[in-house]
Amino acid sequence: MTFQKEIIIGPFERGFHIISNQIINELPIMSGIVNVFIKHTSASLTINENADPSVREDFENHFNLMVSEDGNYFKHTLEGPDDMTSHIKSSLLGSSINFPVKNGIPQLGTWQGIYLCEHRNNALKRRLIITVTGD
Repeated sequence: MTFQKEIIIGPFERGFHIISNQIINELPIMSGIVNVFIKHTSASLTINENADPSVREDFENHFNLMVSEDGNYFKHTLEGPDDMTSHIKSSLLGSSINFPVKNGIPQLGTWQGIYLCEHRNNALKRRLIITVTGD
């Protein structure tokens, strides 16, 4: 059996945001594998620490150092200095995540949460597709 639903969330300010509840609230009561896919090239998804907010700040700070908007070598800047850097950050983190679910309950670790990683300075709403495959 397969379940699939598209949801719209946000907009979020630039940074790393826990969206676990927004995903969990959409899950059907079934067991299997959940895939969450973001339909954008300037935001990404990941699973990581969900308890200490400083982790999300450290992620943002690190990615801004690793892929700096101060680079003068980017050609793809039509939408601003965060244009190409957002695409690079999105490619580094990825456009989808997977996790097991049992009877509609995510089987994430105690300290794991689902992040929407917003890389744009002025983002719009984001479209996600949630797919559950199982029984």
